[in-house]
Amino acid sequence: MNEQIAIGARLLTVADAVRIARGGKPDVRLDDAAAARMTASVELKNHLIATGQPIYGVTTGFGASCIRQIGAAKTVALQRNLVQYHLNGSGPIAQPDVIRATMAVRANCLARGYSGVRPEVVRLLLDCLRHDVLPLIPERGSVGASGDLVPLCYLANLLTGEGDVLFRGRETTAEEALKECGLTPVTLEAKEALALINGTSFMTGFAALALHDAEELAFAADLCTALASEVLLGNRGHFDAVIHDQKPHQGQVRSAAQVRELLAGSGLSKDYPQVLGALPAIEDGSFLELNHSIQDRYSVRCAPHVVGVLRDTTRWAREWLEVEMNSTNDNPLFDVDSGNVYNGGNFYGGHVGQAMDSLKTAVASVGDLLDRQLALIVDEKFNNGLTPNLIPRFTDDDDQGLHHGFKGMQIACSALTAEALRNTMPATSFSRSTEAHNQDKVSMGTIAARDARTVVELVQNVVAIHLLALCQAADLRDPAKLGAGTRAAYELVRSEVAFLDGDRRLDHDVAAVTEMVRDGALRKVCGC
Repeated sequence: MNEQIAIGARLLTVADAVRIARGGKPDVRLDDAAAARMTASVELKNHLIATGQPIYGVTTGFGASCIRQIGAAKTVALQRNLVQYHLNGSGPIAQPDVIRATMAVRANCLARGYSGVRPEVVRLLLDCLRHDVLPLIPERGSVGASGDLVPLCYLANLLTGEGDVLFRGRETTAEEALKECGLTPVTLEAKEALALINGTSFMTGFAALALHDAEELAFAADLCTALASEVLLGNRGHFDAVIHDQKPHQGQVRSAAQVRELLAGSGLSKDYPQVLGALPAIEDGSFLELNHSIQDRYSVRCAPHVVGVLRDTTRWAREWLEVEMNSTNDNPLFDVDSGNVYNGGNFYGGHVGQAMDSLKTAVASVGDLLDRQLALIVDEKFNNGLTPNLIPRFTDDDDQGLHHGFKGMQIACSALTAEALRNTMPATSFSRSTEAHNQDKVSMGTIAARDARTVVELVQNVVAIHLLALCQAADLRDPAKLGAGTRAAYELVRSEVAFLDGDRRLDHDVAAVTEMVRDGALRKVCGC
């Protein structure tokens, strides 16, 4: 049974968001103290409306239209129109896990009690999350400041009983889904529609899941590096602590230690004294061309320096995202303690955008690293005696020359890597002035977060292809000689995918191993 999460009772974490998004039926409720805070902010809002003063987005128009004030009797209609004119999203519908994460984060932000939103609005939002009534949210249309206006208006529309949803695996209307769950739509009152859509929760939903998956990729990259060191008969001295302690970036040190741990007991990857011991002795005054290099190529030797950057990026990105997830990021804010309304710009997604632009660059760099390792392993000029393209060692003349093994896989991997690298263009550099030059500087955080998700998915496929090749290479060497950690991963892959004994389609194999990477199965089986 899932642990109950009381929204508004404590800080929501990235792990919480992932569990809600992917962990089955979420058990979420609004904390009683949070509900009381929300009620107090609503009372303040209503008091300020009664004074007749202009309140942005409550008794005025939106954006540059804030110079036009309306009477209190029109506030509900204003909120309805706000949702309607933003229903203009395009592109693919966001995945269910992204939508669930978005719903959880939005509820948590509103539960802080500064947004002038009634508890029953957030309770309905959480009821929809619990019953898996998910608004169909197009991915495109947000500039990331004034928050995620276009995507989040589909969420607001659901709460009013309108629009289309995904419910129990089928598309239907919000009205039908709510009725089947015994839920009653709400009429959004003054400020409530604005509070729902004027925030960073959609980009944060993408970002939280991308961050979680990137952390799994960091482990998978260390695993690939350990296996590459083994199948290339490499020098595991490159990962000795003494080297990395002299340049102690936390991620680099952790990555090197992870590779060492995975290689424990390996009979294929050699310590430096073992590498030297296998070389012939040189006579004084002579020249000798060594039959084996004393150090490996950069894609193996420098792997902790590349993967370490990703590990360190995820660490600070997690801190930034958890601040964002637990922030009040709409406008205006109602402060009960002072009795005032405050206008600001907490909807600006700058931190999410910067974190995701950095994350996608670090992830793509890891993908490039692994693609270079794969290129060494399949190439008979560099793979230290493995077969060309990792084909089986055929003894029957009828099979000679007919099979190409992992040649096509390396081409596909190169294409995936190139696409990942292309997507590292920083989205945050493309601010556009919009909305009558009111929104004249925007974050593009949503595009950055979507890009990060895309790069992560591409590199998951890169890892899967590389792992399949590494397991093939291990079979060509001797899998019994693998280290304890790498052997556990090898056996998990082999439980789903057989040795390539001749050319066959491999897309299903890639999909199976990609899921092992994504769900953490490889990390868990290695005891890490």
